[in-house]
Amino acid sequence: MSRAAGTSRSAGLRHGAQSPRRTTAIDLPSEFFAAVRRHKRRLTRDVLLVSIKNQRMWHFVQEKAQAGTSAHQLQKQFTISTSRFGIGQQEGSYKTPLGLHRIARKIGRGQPVGTVFKGRKPIGTIAEIGRDNAMICHRILWLDGLEPGFNRGGNVDTFNRYIYIHGFGDESTLGHPQSHGCIHVGAEDLIPLYELLPRGTLVWIQR
Repeated sequence: MSRAAGTSRSAGLRHGAQSPRRTTAIDLPSEFFAAVRRHKRRLTRDVLLVSIKNQRMWHFVQEKAQAGTSAHQLQKQFTISTSRFGIGQQEGSYKTPLGLHRIARKIGRGQPVGTVFKGRKPIGTIAEIGRDNAMICHRILWLDGLEPGFNRGGNVDTFNRYIYIHGFGDESTLGHPQSHGCIHVGAEDLIPLYELLPRGTLVWIQR
């Protein structure tokens, strides 16, 4: 099963613009909202938009507009790294999945920056173990697919594939596909996001 994911005007933002000017327009793709409606999900205050093509992630927050309606406004842009193996839903492919997700679990609260996790348990720090791009560090936001047959259930289940938004060892690779399916984020960006975003926050991953 495949489909073309939507694009967003925000995908054209200048690379490196970490704090773009806030706008009153909803800048999330229409495909995201269609998926939310189709799968009967409640729109969350915070939304993360991940662009594999641009190796960027954007944080949107829902705020009340002057007319009393609500819009998701762009708050910040992050440079990320997705899978070196490309896009894919299949278990064992080491590819980054597309579509509608939510943050199902948060792991690492209270651990020092630099903590390394194995099996979601702290096993030491980067200083003790050394830097390895395959390591999982700092914090973990564990994603759960919300689209049955596409990224939920069977051999395409994002949660059972252990797809995370997480920190890693060598941040020089940010901006280039380098992971084994997860979404790599630098510690400086990941720690505040971890504290800010509640479980259940919607995440839209597009090409």
